[in-house]
Amino acid sequence: MNRILENLLKNKTVIFENLKKYGFVKNENYFIYKKNICDDQMELSVLIDEKGEIETKVYDLTEGDLYTLFLVENAMGSFVGKVKQEYEDAINDIIDKCYKNEVFKSKISKQVIGYVKTKYNRQLEFLWENFSENAIWRREDNNKWFGVMLKVPKRKLGLDSDELIEIIDLRMEENLIEKIVDNQKYFRGYHMNKKHWITICLDSSVDFNEICTRIDESYNLAKKK
Repeated sequence: MNRILENLLKNKTVIFENLKKYGFVKNENYFIYKKNICDDQMELSVLIDEKGEIETKVYDLTEGDLYTLFLVENAMGSFVGKVKQEYEDAINDIIDKCYKNEVFKSKISKQVIGYVKTKYNRQLEFLWENFSENAIWRREDNNKWFGVMLKVPKRKLGLDSDELIEIIDLRMEENLIEKIVDNQKYFRGYHMNKKHWITICLDSSVDFNEICTRIDESYNLAKKK
């Protein structure tokens, strides 16, 4: 995958049922889409396999050759710039119509997101362009946050590893925080007020049903007094 694709597809997951609607054709193990760009001088070919892996190629229709110059960093020229821009525009349109944002990918993270959606009809909000792996839930009645999901290195929680982990921050009564924080399963709120928030790692170290109970408590604590 080229660098442009890596940047455009970060935290994106393909929705296979949308591919045919968009114009992709299923051929053996691939979904294939072709489009002429740059005033029909170039052809963009997009292949997506059944695992969601994507491959793109641009062909020079006048020469019949594969065109890759637009992928070269610092490549100069108005035509190169035109190819790059139309390539990105075409890929962005496919992403907009056929992909979904999926920052949090662990099984328990998906369960938690589903629980909040089902019980409270709340969706994660990604508020910060520069922190695209941070998201919040807020109550509809008063806009108060009741949950935050993030990806952080374990070391940020005091654990001896730089591995990224998905976490959830939740409100909790101050007297309970003192009792429950053990710096193994429960931590004081990361990037939040540590007197009123706790952090749980979404790695199954805490049971899903227990997390749901904590979410309910946090939701109620965010209620307008």
